[in-house]
Parts: sequence; structure tokens; C-alpha cells
Amino acid sequence: MGKTILLLFAVLLIIYSTARLKLHPFLALLFAAFGFGILSGMPLQQVVDSINQGFGGTIGSIGIVILFGTIIGIFLERSGGAYTMAESLLKITGRHNVPLAMALAGYLVSVPVFCDSGFVILSPLNKALAKKSRVTLASCAVALGLGLYASHTLVPPTPGPVAAAGILKADVGLVILFGMITGLFALLASWLFATGWAARVSIDPEPELDEYEMVRRTREAPPAALSFLPLVIPILLIVLGSAAAYPTHPFGEGRWHSFLLFTGTPMVALLTGVLIAFFLPRRWDSSMFSTTGWVGEAVVNAAIIITITGAGGAFGKVLQNSGIAEVVGKPLAEWHLGIWIPFLMAAAIKTAQGSSTVALITTASLSAPLLASFGVASPAQTALCVVMIGAGSMVISHANDSYFWVVTQFSKMDVAMGYQLHSLGTILEGFTAGIVVWFLFTFIV
Repeated sequence: MGKTILLLFAVLLIIYSTARLKLHPFLALLFAAFGFGILSGMPLQQVVDSINQGFGGTIGSIGIVILFGTIIGIFLERSGGAYTMAESLLKITGRHNVPLAMALAGYLVSVPVFCDSGFVILSPLNKALAKKSRVTLASCAVALGLGLYASHTLVPPTPGPVAAAGILKADVGLVILFGMITGLFALLASWLFATGWAARVSIDPEPELDEYEMVRRTREAPPAALSFLPLVIPILLIVLGSAAAYPTHPFGEGRWHSFLLFTGTPMVALLTGVLIAFFLPRRWDSSMFSTTGWVGEAVVNAAIIITITGAGGAFGKVLQNSGIAEVVGKPLAEWHLGIWIPFLMAAAIKTAQGSSTVALITTASLSAPLLASFGVASPAQTALCVVMIGAGSMVISHANDSYFWVVTQFSKMDVAMGYQLHSLGTILEGFTAGIVVWFLFTFIV
């Protein structure tokens, strides 16, 4: 019971220090790791060794992947590729179904781009198209915001799911597969919410971009087909690599098998995406690749999430080496909540401190030694556990979440509207995703 209470205290410490004291999650997770290890009675040297092993092992496995994903996102953002992706989707859905187009655009753009940046990137287009189509901005903004949110929390190579997959040692290809399936159902629920509930609220977009400026930006951006490639190719390579690794060897066991395993490695797949992203700008400028240019900006942005991820891995390793799985696992199993436990943990952490990424990493660290008690026994179930954590990390985006303010401020919503539309939408989206994962976990895999 002592370790259980200590674990609860450590989680509350992480939540309180990040949410109320504004302590950086990196320090909060490290302090929690040291505190739990020492107070649980672990030998002091073992505490130090566990933190070093957890931090180094986690960063070693997914640090470069996070960096490459961030570089792809920066090049999509700066080149205008994200803009042409949205325009191409409109040609499919039609301009009278702008909410659906923006939901799909957000879902795709947020795979490598943080949802905050993605919303800022697509917001001018969102406003202009809402105005042109005479659709309330509330409906379009909610659809875009929740579309971005779905892949941000569910689909690698977005840093949060990648980090969680690394901590739980899940197959990234399977996480992508299950994350995309789950995300599409969550996206459907979000679109229905946007067109049904949010459409009742009238907001005039008054876009700052006129038709001429939109045409000019579109002309300077890369072609839509090229813009999609940095996203599609890495995902395809990772999925093929995971398929090649199946015991049945669907691609044989020769050179082709070895090649697919190599290119399907997340690091190699994302590197391929980076090389493709370099061709997105219409004109090359050597400063793009400098320490102060686009690449330098990506490195700085990635460093934050990498350090948090490493600290989460350190915390998880301390928990694992403390033997808490035996202490906590049995009581949790008796609750008969199974795969819903990591969902609820992620939701609690997300709601309390605001960051989905922190919720993903922290919950994955807490769950790593407890997988057996959740009923996780296979690679597919491990991947679904990662997706379930992602589903929980959607609930609830509100005033302590920077994304809440991005969505509301760029969409002319006041705080009450934000809770009524965006926050309520994240609850619906998260629980929809959770139900889908539970169904797959219980009846499919």
C-alpha cells in the first residue's frame, strides 16, 4: 500500500507542479523519479542508474524520430505545403462542405505538425472559405480544431504518440495503423458535432485575407501532390516494415525483406520524409538549413519534447525497477477496468495540467510496468494501449491548455463559447476514440 500511495503522490506532484507552479515538465518528471525512487526504498545508486537507463534508452530509441518529424512540419508550414493540401481536399469535398474539408485537412496536417501550429497555419484559409461558403466560422473552426487534435494525439510520427510507443516498446507501424483507424472514427464524431452542435453558433469570419492574397499564396506554394509526400511516404514505409516483420513473412526472407525492414525503421522512414520535405520550397535558400533557419528552428522546437520524453522514460524506469507492478497491478486488475485504466489516467493528467503530450508521456511511463494488469499480452494489444492513452489525452482541452486559446482566439470565440464548443468537442472525440480502441482490444485483437 505504501508504494501505491507514493505513486499517487508522485502523479499529483507532477500535475500540481506543472499546472499550478508552472514548473517545466522535464524537471517535474525528474523530481518525481528521484523522489519516488528514494522514498520507495530503492538503493540510491539504483535510483541513479535507473534514471540514466530510462532517459538514455528512451531518447536513443525515439529522439531522432521526433526531430525528423519536427523538421518535416516546419518545411510544410514555411513552404505553404499545408495550405495546398487543404485546397486539394476542398476540390474533393466541395466548397459547400467546408467543415468536412477542414476536418480532413487538420487530420492530415497534424501528423507531423503540432496542432497549435497547424491551426494557425490553416486558420486564414478556414476563415476565407467559411466566408466564401457562407458557413458559420464556429462550425469550421471546431471541425478544424478537432481534426488536428485527432492525429496529434493518436498517429505517429507526432511526437506524443511516438514517445508513448517508445516508452511502452510498441510497434510504431501497428500504432499508426490502429491510430489512423481510431482517428477516423473520432474524426467522424467531431465532424457531426461541428455540423450539428457548433453550426448553431453564428460567428462571422471576416477573413483578413482577400481573394487576391489567397491566390498569390497558392501560386507560391508547392504542388499538392508533392506536399502530401513527406507525410504519406514515411507512413507507408513504416507500415510496410511492420508487415515485413510479421512471423508469416509476407514479403519473403531475402533482400527485399531486409530492405523493407531497414526502410520501415521509423528513423529511416522519417529521414526519407525529411529529404522529400527539402524539395517543398519553390526556391532554395542556404539559410533554410542553417542553425538560425528552418532546420535550426525545428531543432530548438524538438529539443523541448525530446527532453520531456527522456524524463518520462526515466520516471518509468524507476517505477519498473521499484517493483511497483506487483504492488499496484493486482488492485488495478480487481477494478475490472482493464484497458480503460490508462485512458482515465491520461484524461486526469490532461485535464489537470493541459498538455496532451505530457499526458501521453507521463501515462505511458506509469503504464509501462503495469501492462499485464491491463490485459495487454501481444504486440497488437500494446499498440492499442498506446492509442488508448492518446484517446485519454484528448480529454479535456480547456483554459489550462494553450491549444484552447489558439482555437478560441483565432476563431473569435469567447471563453464560454470555447467551453461550449471546443472543450465539449474534445470530450466527445476522446470518448469516441476510447470506445473504438476498447472494441478493437476486446473483439478484434
